Amino acid sequence: MRWEKLHFNPRLKDNLDEKKSPGRKGGIFGPGKRWGHTCNTIKGGKFLYVFGGYGKDNCQTNDVHVFDTIRQAWSKPMVKGVPPSPRDSHSCTTVGNNLFVFGGTDGKDPLKDLHILDTSSNTWISPSLRGEGPEAREGHSAALIGKRLFIFGGCGKSSNNSDEVYYNDLFILDTETLVWRRAVTSGPPPSARDSHTCSSWKHKIIVVAGEDASDYYLSDVHILDTDTLVWKELCTSGQILPPRAGHSTVTLGKNMFVYGGFTDDRNLYNDLHMLNLG
Repeated sequence: MRWEKLHFNPRLKDNLDEKKSPGRKGGIFGPGKRWGHTCNTIKGGKFLYVFGGYGKDNCQTNDVHVFDTIRQAWSKPMVKGVPPSPRDSHSCTTVGNNLFVFGGTDGKDPLKDLHILDTSSNTWISPSLRGEGPEAREGHSAALIGKRLFIFGGCGKSSNNSDEVYYNDLFILDTETLVWRRAVTSGPPPSARDSHTCSSWKHKIIVVAGEDASDYYLSDVHILDTDTLVWKELCTSGQILPPRAGHSTVTLGKNMFVYGGFTDDRNLYNDLHMLNLG
């Protein structure tokens, strides 16, 4: 499997910056500046749902904003039900017309709750869960394979809340029965980490990079066969991915694309890499 660094035309960004957003209302562009939020597609990409994050008034939020990709306009729907508490660094996974929000941090403590947003009725649901679920954590990753939601890694706190704890455990939620279970895997798993990514590809999930408990930034790639629950570290070639955390990944066909990230607050990436998975 081979890495390749991709190059894009910076003039495209300049052209986009010159265009005014048709969704601008009252001087506000959609959700406003934030980080640690999530953005998910619904209805085949017709709508983008942005939830949570840290930004306005220097605090966490639990608001929901929707971008209509056809009309190219933002809206803030009236959402019914009891919403999750404000948070950032959570995960949000599209399951049909629902969004499954798990964990994150309220700015003081990591969280372990799970909430479902039914986008067909814009209603928050607090489901009754069974089984053994993950400990409270932030900076974890989530990936959906079929009806199974996989939660990997992240950072939490020790039992006395004095020390950070980094995880490399794996939990699976059956999104139909809403039963958690701790996965028993074989093969060498990824080391404990947070701020990594986890992408689904065929019947596999792929964990990329992140930051460990020693503040060491990673560039390794691990793949889990979700049928056999066997981990394998990939041996890659080409222009190797520089270590990073806080990046984003997406799979398209036989390729996985990695964009951005950081190694500290002074070293931010805007590079694009492609890993051939075929």
